[in-house]
Amino acid sequence: MTAQPQPPTQTARPRRDPGDEMLTLQEACSLLRVPEGTMRYWRHLGCGPKSFKVGRHVRYWRTDLTLWLTEQTNRPQDGR
Repeated sequence: MTAQPQPPTQTARPRRDPGDEMLTLQEACSLLRVPEGTMRYWRHLGCGPKSFKVGRHVRYWRTDLTLWLTEQTNRPQDGR
């Protein structure tokens, strides 16, 4: 008997907490207390919180917003 080739395994993705909440752009803006334009600009620059699309709609995981906020508060100030 010869060994059967194994199907390629899918790339491992980090597992999400099943209790994590998916937020709309407006909900994320409300949580961070910034205007939608600011969130869109940060997304364009790639410097804002991690986001993703569901169809044509931008979404955020609440956990990613909290993590991003924590990173911002722990970031050294630029000397202004």
